[in-house]
Amino acid sequence: MLRTSDPGGYTSAVSKRGLDIASLTPEERLDLLEELWDSLGATPEAIPLTEAQRAELDRRLDDLEREGPVGIPWDEVLGRIRGRGR
Repeated sequence: MLRTSDPGGYTSAVSKRGLDIASLTPEERLDLLEELWDSLGATPEAIPLTEAQRAELDRRLDDLEREGPVGIPWDEVLGRIRGRGR
């Protein structure tokens, strides 16, 4: 596992120069990926959106405001699935 008791939660092997990703086992690579994802999720405001992403989010929000929520509630979906087996 790549986590340690370091304040940042990462081993010294996780450095720009010292990490040989190819030498990691698949499990270690998944652990590293999870740590990277979690570190990005901790500060989502630090990840800039592209203009295309911002435009798409604006479009979806406009659709939501105009049409309201679209879709089927989960309990209805589950009921339909359970009803098929009868």
